[in-house]
Amino acid sequence: MLFNSLFGLFSNDMGIDLGTANTLIHVKGEGVVLSEPSVVAVHVGTRKVLAVGTEAKQMLGRTPKDIVAIRPMRDGVIADFEIVGEMIRYFIKKVHNRRVLVRPRVVIGIPSGITAVEKRAVKESAEQAGAREIYLIEESIAAAIGANVPIQEPAGNMVVDIGGGTTEASVISLGGMVISNSIRIGGNAFDETLSQYVKKEHGLIIGERTAEEVKIKLGNAYVEKDEPTEIIEIRGRDAASGLPRILKMDNIEIRSCFNDTLNLILDAIKNTLDQTPPELAADIVDRGIVLTGGGSLLKGFPKFISQETGVPVILADNPLQCVVLGTGKFLDEMHRFNHGILRE
Repeated sequence: MLFNSLFGLFSNDMGIDLGTANTLIHVKGEGVVLSEPSVVAVHVGTRKVLAVGTEAKQMLGRTPKDIVAIRPMRDGVIADFEIVGEMIRYFIKKVHNRRVLVRPRVVIGIPSGITAVEKRAVKESAEQAGAREIYLIEESIAAAIGANVPIQEPAGNMVVDIGGGTTEASVISLGGMVISNSIRIGGNAFDETLSQYVKKEHGLIIGERTAEEVKIKLGNAYVEKDEPTEIIEIRGRDAASGLPRILKMDNIEIRSCFNDTLNLILDAIKNTLDQTPPELAADIVDRGIVLTGGGSLLKGFPKFISQETGVPVILADNPLQCVVLGTGKFLDEMHRFNHGILRE
């Protein structure tokens, strides 16, 4: 105990949201200190890491043949264990600026569907980066804590966390998970859907970054009847001629190409509601569904879900940071949260 308390004097405990699209880090006493894309640039032949985070994302679609910019997290799971380890170590060291005597406790938000092998890989990466204690907390629990949902109460609270690669619809009561459904579809699916649509319907090939920019500027889940038509110019390469071309699309057409992805997320939410015990379901009707995660920022998402389910929907304050803020609050008040934690 004395050894741990002495370490506490020198450590900066941190919470990590290891997301498909972005990695965020919360440091105790400092708040959110890092938010960077979960992208790593690697040399093809040697597998040497050349850049991580924002610098690596700027390379997407623009690298020479011997360098590839990859996302080591795919659909909420680890696609490349070695590169994820490098990424975690890089971010932890960047936050601590290579200070000596720093051996933090680390809480990492993980998807509920992660395997035992993936949990071990995440834990080992944090250990190699210098963590002295590691806790793995389910993202839905962390998101609820970060969104100030009163999960310790004996009542049903529903949280839908729409990340880059996964959507988790969960019902939480008395600090623990009652129901949780996870699908490997999130905000990135809208980018992919848009890319496929413009290629198939308009013969235009666009990159990942362009698709994301269009989604942010004009993407929507619900278009009001009297909403004015908005038009955006999309720059890409003509599939037939190979020459640069500009395509104009409006918000109505963009909404229509998102239909299938929106309905898959909606089905996961409806399935979770269907599996919820009646007493807790009644609480959810009163309290509403809380939306968290970067994917929930798609314009009109709360209205779309509310209209389709008949349940009030609340967009959390700062949804992009809910998971990482929840890991930070867990560190501050660890004695209050005993459920949903996987310490190995």
